[in-house]
Amino acid sequence: MTTIAPQLELPAIDHTPRPYTGPSRDEIIAMRRQFTHPAIFTLYKEPLLIVEGYMQYLYDETGRRYLDLYAGIVTVSVGHSHPKFVKAVTEQAATLQHGTTIYLHPNFPMLAKKLASKMPKGLDVTYFTNSGSEANDLAIQMARLHTGNRDVIALRNSYHGGSPSSLGLTSLNTWKFPVGGDGFVHHTINPDPYRSPFKGTPGEIASQSANDIRELIRYSTSGKLAAFIAEPINGAGGVTHGAPNYLKEAYEIVRANGGLCISDEVQTGFGRTGDHFWGCQNFGVVPDFITMAKGIGNGAPLAAVTTRMDIARALTQKIHFNTYGGNPVSMAAGLAVLDIIEEDGLQENSRVVGARFKSGLEKLARSHQLIGDVRGMGLMLGVELVRDRGTKEPAKEETLDVLEAGREHGILFGKGGLDGNVLRIKPPMCITAADVDFALDVLDYSFGKAASH
Repeated sequence: MTTIAPQLELPAIDHTPRPYTGPSRDEIIAMRRQFTHPAIFTLYKEPLLIVEGYMQYLYDETGRRYLDLYAGIVTVSVGHSHPKFVKAVTEQAATLQHGTTIYLHPNFPMLAKKLASKMPKGLDVTYFTNSGSEANDLAIQMARLHTGNRDVIALRNSYHGGSPSSLGLTSLNTWKFPVGGDGFVHHTINPDPYRSPFKGTPGEIASQSANDIRELIRYSTSGKLAAFIAEPINGAGGVTHGAPNYLKEAYEIVRANGGLCISDEVQTGFGRTGDHFWGCQNFGVVPDFITMAKGIGNGAPLAAVTTRMDIARALTQKIHFNTYGGNPVSMAAGLAVLDIIEEDGLQENSRVVGARFKSGLEKLARSHQLIGDVRGMGLMLGVELVRDRGTKEPAKEETLDVLEAGREHGILFGKGGLDGNVLRIKPPMCITAADVDFALDVLDYSFGKAASH
């Protein structure tokens, strides 16, 4: 099979990167090898040195521009160095960098109030933290305190953080350490219809998967449930999700057994899925908690848990304090993000441009047998690569080939899934139709090149 390299150039923009004057790429690699933890890794065969970002683009030390389709693992929501964001954060940093919540500052309650206006009815009380791991830990803690129960159920193939407790919730074997968890966390079957052990339509698979929660409660727990936690769309797990009936049925079973429902919106929140501000709204459910991180701060260390007041009061039994949660600079970042999403119409952009992207990927699937499944919503898309559509053998090496070919032609993707064979497409929400068309052209070439190998 002959593949012809794409001739398209990245869409023109009015931005010139500053000359880079820092350490060389080789010097940086040497410092990392000697002084940074060996668990820290890079994505590409030849590590990429990124020194500047502007909106949906990144620049290396030579000034070469790349289309960022990974957004720093969905961290950058409104764009790299968005002028309005930079102005808000730098002005706050120049005024007051830190002040804990034991003192008053307007940014802290203002962001909580703004978040409440974006929430499903009834969810209006927020606790701010620094990371998604902390947010999920805190949601579980509040659920246990409120219900008086200990058992928690999470999905297989899930990812909920890197702390010892949140790693216990995580089921991805590439992330899960044996030291995580507390013995009260159980994992239920993922409702993903593409790789489910169940048979039937996506809706039937969703019902059978929800019923597994009932069986898990009966046989593996005390019968007294504290919480069920799930991402509306699995992020690191490969952009998978169940049919629309799954979360409705799962929540009903959990609540009938005394548990509370946690929607982990670290990757699906803030309009990324297009039709709704929160991922859970795509499935017609209202959780008891929404946890969030990454996109809420557009790169600033900011995360949060939003719940109801009756649940939140459980945490007042003893002192609970987060030194940096609620600091003025991070609060300014969060306020700027919410304003920019509204002012720049980024939720609608995610819906329209995301639909264009998904349609283009589905078209590519008709001509590339390497593509086993295209899925996702808005600007949270996944492409699972397989060597054989019948056996669904994961195309692990071919996925790496696609990543390298994309990088070679100016596009940066992510990868995920249990076998690392899913392209994760989650760009800054300011991406344009022209960017999408360029990306599809590069992918068309990259799939062909990977298959020929």
